[in-house]
Amino acid sequence: MKQFKVAVVGATGAVGREMIKMLESRKFPVESIKFLASERSAGKTLTFNGKEYPVDVLTKDGGKGVDIALYSAGASVSKEFAPYFAADGCFVIDNSSAWRMDKEIPLVVPEVNPDDLKKDKKLIANPNCSTIQMVAALKPLHNYAKIERVIVSTYQAVSGAGQKGISELEEQSKAWAEGKNMPAASKFQYQIAFNLIPQIDVFADDDYTKEELKMTNETKKIMGDDSILVSATCVRVPVFRSHSESVWIETQKELTPQKAKELLSKAEGIEVIDDIANKKYPMPLCAQDKQITFVGRIRKDISNPTGKGLTFWVVSDNLLKGAALNAVQIAEKLVELQIV
Repeated sequence: MKQFKVAVVGATGAVGREMIKMLESRKFPVESIKFLASERSAGKTLTFNGKEYPVDVLTKDGGKGVDIALYSAGASVSKEFAPYFAADGCFVIDNSSAWRMDKEIPLVVPEVNPDDLKKDKKLIANPNCSTIQMVAALKPLHNYAKIERVIVSTYQAVSGAGQKGISELEEQSKAWAEGKNMPAASKFQYQIAFNLIPQIDVFADDDYTKEELKMTNETKKIMGDDSILVSATCVRVPVFRSHSESVWIETQKELTPQKAKELLSKAEGIEVIDDIANKKYPMPLCAQDKQITFVGRIRKDISNPTGKGLTFWVVSDNLLKGAALNAVQIAEKLVELQIV
C-alpha cells in the first residue's frame, strides 16, 4: 500500500492530539510524520506509533515534501500558512473556520459529500463540530424525503472551547464541591459549572451568534442545497465532552419514524440507539471516545398533521467526529479516491 508524508499543525492542542490518535488507531498509511506548532510548543515531544518526535515551529515552508497536512491551529494561523502548504502541493485539511464558506474550497463530511474532493482543490475545510454530526444524520433522510426545514438546539460541551474551557469547568466544579469561592469566569461569559449559557461565539446583526450562523450556512453548502431552511440555537452546557442536538425537520415527502430508523440504521457512521422501553437513547457519556454519531428519540412531530415532520436527538464526540476523526476520514477519502 502506498504511504504518505503527513504533518499535523497545532499538534499540541486538544484536537491536534486527537488527530494523532486517529491516525494511529485507524492505521492511516503514514510514511513519515512531523508535528508543527507555535514557538511556545517548540522543544516538546509527541509520540506516534510508539516513537517520539519533536515539535517543530510552524513556518511557511513547512509543507514542502508533505502530502497531507492536518491543521488545527486556529483561523488566523491557517489564513497565514495554509496557502503556502497548498502552493507546495500539499493537501491541507483545515479544522478552523478560515475557509469553510469560501466558494472555491470544499467543505466536506465524507459520508455526505465526498464528491466535492478534487485533485486541484488542495485546501479542504473541516466543518464546524455541531454541523458535522447533524448533517451526518440529515443526509440519509434528505436523500429519501428531501428536507425543507431544520430547527436545531445544541447542547455543546466545554471541550469545544479547547483546553481552557475544560479547565474552567474543572476548577469551578472542584471549588463548589469543596465549598470554596467560585473562580471567576474567564473563558466563558458566565460561570459554566451547573449553568447553561445560550451564547457560543459573538452575536451578529440579526441577533444570531456566529456559531448558529455557521450551522445554517455550512449545512446548505455541505448538503448542496441552498433551499434548506435552517435555524439554530447553540448553548454551552457543563459537559466535558460530546455535543448533543435536538433536531426537528420538515420534509417534502412523508417520513415515518420507522422509515427514518431504517434509513439511519443503514447509514455509514451512524448508530441508532432508540429503545425507550428500556430507557436506551444517546447521551454524551456514551458517545465519548466513540468514532460514530448516535441518533435516538426518533419520533413523529405531533404538531405537524401532514406526517412530514420528524424530531430526533443526535450525540457525537465533538473532538472526534466533530473535529479530528472527520479530518482523518477526509484524508482517508483522498487516498481511497486516488486524489492524493
